Amino acid sequence: MLKGISSILSPELLSVLYRMGHGDEIILADAHFPAESFNKRVLRADGIRVPDLLEGILPLFELDQYVDQPLIMMAAVPGDQLDPTVEQEYIKSIHITNPNVAPIQRIDRFEFYERAKSAFAVVMTGETAKYGNIILKKGVTPITK
Repeated sequence: MLKGISSILSPELLSVLYRMGHGDEIILADAHFPAESFNKRVLRADGIRVPDLLEGILPLFELDQYVDQPLIMMAAVPGDQLDPTVEQEYIKSIHITNPNVAPIQRIDRFEFYERAKSAFAVVMTGETAKYGNIILKKGVTPITK
């Protein structure tokens, strides 16, 4: 255990977050996401919901301030409906450390899959909400003295 770091963050996840550079993306995927089909760096966070991971990660992780949308979720497939409470829960967790972040962008399912191929890593979570995947784009961490 380390002081100031959420106990739900595994050593592997902390290592990945540390090694990511500006513009790299990490996906917090719901339990249904086919991560192994799209990315070779898949981490497990079984049983942990995305809002909790967001609260653990975002105090340590600068969102990209040089893009319009540093947060991306999958849009519903035609004929499906999004549950608005999923995004609301995510925003609530995000706003704890990033109150002025741009709204979440929604992209097509297959565009999301293409982004997964080039993501730095995919974290398989215990999130069971439909369309519960979110991409975080890393920014430049401010230097403090």
